[in-house]
Amino acid sequence: MAEKIVVEAAPRDTRGKNEARRLRVTGKVPAVLYGGKGESLALTVNAKQVGQILRSATGHNTLFQVDLAGKQQPAIVKDWQVDPVSGNLLHVDLLRVAMDVRMRVNVPVHTFGEPAGVKQQGGIFETVTREVEIECLPGEIPTEFRLDASALMIGMHLRAGDIAIDTAKMKLLTDPERVIAHVVALRVEEEKPAEAVAAEAAAPAEPEVIKKGKKEEEGEEGAEPAEKTEKKK
Repeated sequence: MAEKIVVEAAPRDTRGKNEARRLRVTGKVPAVLYGGKGESLALTVNAKQVGQILRSATGHNTLFQVDLAGKQQPAIVKDWQVDPVSGNLLHVDLLRVAMDVRMRVNVPVHTFGEPAGVKQQGGIFETVTREVEIECLPGEIPTEFRLDASALMIGMHLRAGDIAIDTAKMKLLTDPERVIAHVVALRVEEEKPAEAVAAEAAAPAEPEVIKKGKKEEEGEEGAEPAEKTEKKK
C-alpha cells in the first residue's frame, strides 16, 4: 500500500501581497481548497510538502490528505503558480476529491524504444501528444502510460487508442484517434528549392528588359515633338 501523504494546512484570514510575502518567509504558501460538498476555504499550506508532491513521479495527480486542525480530507493539486525567477511556489489550488466518485484527470504518456523507421529508414520520430485525459476513481489514477515505439516505420503512428487501459477501472476520454507519436520522412527540399531559386533569379530579367524598352520608346516618342520644334526654328 502506498505511503500516506499529508499536507499541513491552516485557515487564512488575511489576504494581499504583503501577507503572501510574509507567509512565504515562514515556509508557507497561500492556497484555496474547493470542490466536493464542502465550501471554498482560504488556507495556508506547507510549501515544502506541496513542492515535493509536484516533483514526485505522480506530480499534480498525487492523491494526498489535507490536514486542517487535525481533520484530514483527500485532495489533489488542481493548479499552482510559480515565481518565474526563483521557482518558488506563489499560490496553490487544491481540489477535494471523493474516493468513491470518478474524476477526470490528465495522465502523461511516455514512449520507449528506438523506432525502426529511424534506425533503418532514416526517419524522424516526433511526439505529438504528451498526455491523455481519463476518468477514474481518485485511488486508481496511474502515474503514466507507456507506449512501445520500436515497431514504428515511416508513416506509422501511435494513437491514444493504442494505450492499454484497464476499462474496468478507467475510461479514455481523449479521442482514440489522437496521434501520440509518429515517424516521418526527413524533409529533403534541397533540389527543388535550388531550381526554384534559379528560376526566381532568372525571371525578373525579362520584365526588366521589357520595362526598359518601354522607357526607351516613351523617351523616343517624347523626343519627336522637340525635333519638330527645332526644324520649325
